Amino acid sequence: MLFDKLPDRVTVYEVGPRDGLQNEARKVPTADKIALVDALSDTGLPCIEISSFVSPKWIPQLADAKEVASSIARRPGVRYSALVPNRRGLDDAVSVGMGEVAVFLSASETHNKRNVNKGIAETLEAFDKVVGPATSRGMRVRAYVSTVFGCPFEGEVSAESAVHLAKTLRAMGVYQVSLGDTIGVANPQQVERVLARVLTEVPAETVAVHFHDTQGTALANCMVALTLGITTIDAAVGGLGGCPYAPGAAGNLATEDAVSMLHSMGVDTGVDLEKLVDCSRLASSLIGRDLPSKYLKAHLGKQARERRQKERAEGAGGG
Repeated sequence: MLFDKLPDRVTVYEVGPRDGLQNEARKVPTADKIALVDALSDTGLPCIEISSFVSPKWIPQLADAKEVASSIARRPGVRYSALVPNRRGLDDAVSVGMGEVAVFLSASETHNKRNVNKGIAETLEAFDKVVGPATSRGMRVRAYVSTVFGCPFEGEVSAESAVHLAKTLRAMGVYQVSLGDTIGVANPQQVERVLARVLTEVPAETVAVHFHDTQGTALANCMVALTLGITTIDAAVGGLGGCPYAPGAAGNLATEDAVSMLHSMGVDTGVDLEKLVDCSRLASSLIGRDLPSKYLKAHLGKQARERRQKERAEGAGGG
């Protein structure tokens, strides 16, 4: 059967503190970001992306990356990473002791030019100033490839673009390539087709998936990826995030939605779901709005019902 192919264990790569917060309009104080990362560290999550060493001009929300990286309580067994756009970003990451960094580009030419003001070929050339120097220092380098399953400017994106970029990035020294559905338009059939093609060229253990839940298909898309042998999924606490080119997008796959589903199917993640819910509640309070996580909403709803039942019972017994 299809789901007999599920892995025994899945690595959940938490991207909320970076990919989630970077699109939030409400300024989150540095101390609150540190508190969120520390709380996430206590859940059993093995990988947490804490910020981005990018110019404050481009992402003001993450202007305090060095302060965050210098102040979090780093837990043994947890890998902390940060996005770096160029050599200057890498130098900043090195200066605060980051052991892992990530680079990023798009599978579609137009989105890449809009996002980083370079073509894909030029972006790959610029990676030589980041990937090689980082790996020579013993650092791990991850790569994000955006718009793999659809571009807001070009529409459908050829699977061959993802294949080419995955092979090229692996050859450069990147240990894992995260394939992203940036605007949340992928469907399970498309995911199967694209990933099956990519996995003919690179090993499954070197590929991760990064789905946004704009159309409510992120969990279904993850299931397809897992049945194909992929064992790392990106997610953001509470479903934080979004895309500036997809107005109204629901954000990233919520970490607790993924963990809850996996645990119910007997797949281990090593994550404490109750502590994760507490992190989502914290994140919601920090940004000042409700988060789209389905598990969080159900959990809070259950708590509210139990509280009302208790109040009614106490009222009936009083006099």
